[in-house]
Amino acid sequence: MASKKGRAKKLTRRSFLKLFGGASLAGISLNLAGCSKPLTADRAAGGEGWIPTQYNIPGNWPTQVRGRVAIDPTNPSIHRDDQKCILCGQCIEVCQNVQTVYGNYELPLKNDLICIHCGQCTHWCPSGAIAEVDDTAKVLKALNDPEIHVVVQTAPATRVGLGEEFGLPVGTNVQGKQVAALKKLGFDAVFDTNFTADLTIMEEGTELVKRLTGELKEPLPQLTSCCPGWVKFVEYFYPDLIHHLSSAKSPQQMEGALIKTYYAKAKGIDPKKIYSVSIMPCTAKKFECQRPEMISASKHLEDDKVTPDVDVVLTTRELARMIKSAGIDFNSLADEKYDRLMGESTGAAIIFGTTGGVMEAAVRSAWYLVTNEQPPAELWNLTPVRGMEGIKEGAVTIPGAGEVRVAVAHGLGNARKLMDQVRAGKSPYHFIEVMACPGGCEYGGGQPRASAPPSDQVRERRTKTIYEMDAKCPLRNSHDNPEIAQIYKDFLGTPMSHIAHELLHTEYTSRADSFTPKKV
Repeated sequence: MASKKGRAKKLTRRSFLKLFGGASLAGISLNLAGCSKPLTADRAAGGEGWIPTQYNIPGNWPTQVRGRVAIDPTNPSIHRDDQKCILCGQCIEVCQNVQTVYGNYELPLKNDLICIHCGQCTHWCPSGAIAEVDDTAKVLKALNDPEIHVVVQTAPATRVGLGEEFGLPVGTNVQGKQVAALKKLGFDAVFDTNFTADLTIMEEGTELVKRLTGELKEPLPQLTSCCPGWVKFVEYFYPDLIHHLSSAKSPQQMEGALIKTYYAKAKGIDPKKIYSVSIMPCTAKKFECQRPEMISASKHLEDDKVTPDVDVVLTTRELARMIKSAGIDFNSLADEKYDRLMGESTGAAIIFGTTGGVMEAAVRSAWYLVTNEQPPAELWNLTPVRGMEGIKEGAVTIPGAGEVRVAVAHGLGNARKLMDQVRAGKSPYHFIEVMACPGGCEYGGGQPRASAPPSDQVRERRTKTIYEMDAKCPLRNSHDNPEIAQIYKDFLGTPMSHIAHELLHTEYTSRADSFTPKKV
């Protein structure tokens, strides 16, 4: 038997490259077949391998050895498997050039490894080394505890992504099957995050109207706040603009707070016995639910045992793994419906799942909130804020409020351009929507991976389904949701009331002390 000393160290691809990295390059020639051929989405799915397109340049050293971004071992959203990392630099590529996070600070860092938790690196990583933090064991433990009442909510974009994990065409709407699968897994109640997307519009839209009329002494433009990656980006790089962010929480966090207050009271359940789970297309939601300010239910109930409003977040990919592990034949499931009380939603909520959707939904209800009249049908197809352009803009003239100028950005490199305008006092807009992920939530960091590099082709297929669902929905405006009207009547009173502010709104703080911004 060989001694420990005599055992050969396991050789991984990464350690092989590291070994050669420390050697002299004299006389070494490592040529990769196909390096000079541009990679296309069609070829990437084949057997030729994935060589990053932007590095296909002649040379004697493997073109994919480019380094990697640092990931904190305590990062709540993403982690890296060093055994799989090939140092291709794709995580740097997306973090630096698309999201403009990596490299936009001086070294050394002070007290934080800078990360907005968007998870786009999980899509760009060709070896699968970067993935979401797996929280499925926590959920399974709760589901197996007969004393715990486990409630789950599902985000709008998950229903146009989950089917891909089971061989269905990109963009297939599997809403009913997703609900059925969650009930088979043992969840006691299944709610739709679209319900609180409608609620977010009521709160955020009211806030916008109050800013426009001067009733609320906060600056314009108002910035959306439902994307936690974007919010953290502002806290890092634009702390002087934090007051431009809407105080409205994201739909996930609103629903979490209401599950442990409104729902618990309606069903006569002890909030301490409720375990709140959300299924999200987004890895940053794992970070968001752990923010220290997201404990509104406990504070409202004056609970001596403080618990988060949302206990755990699973990505679409994690849910797929749970369904497969449970032996559920997903594709043969009969459609089921969400549970009532917080399961009704409108087309306006559905389009939250794509870039421009929050803006379009908000404009529909802003018209109603100002005029007390239904918006014109043209606002059900607000084409200027649709599509995959990095920055989109438009204007809507609302009687009694005048012209409201809006802008939409997706991908934080695009958002940075708009924020530099705001910082310089040159922004012409009243309302700006930003989503961290290119394409919006439908291509969030927790959505199914494509075999090809991230492209608009997949984004557009998922988005097309989202808009089709909106068009077919019997209710198109958030203010028309009967369950929204009921919760205000029975529990919240009016938008931005004292209790609404206590449960549905929050504040953000600067993180600028984590680093020194890079001088341009």
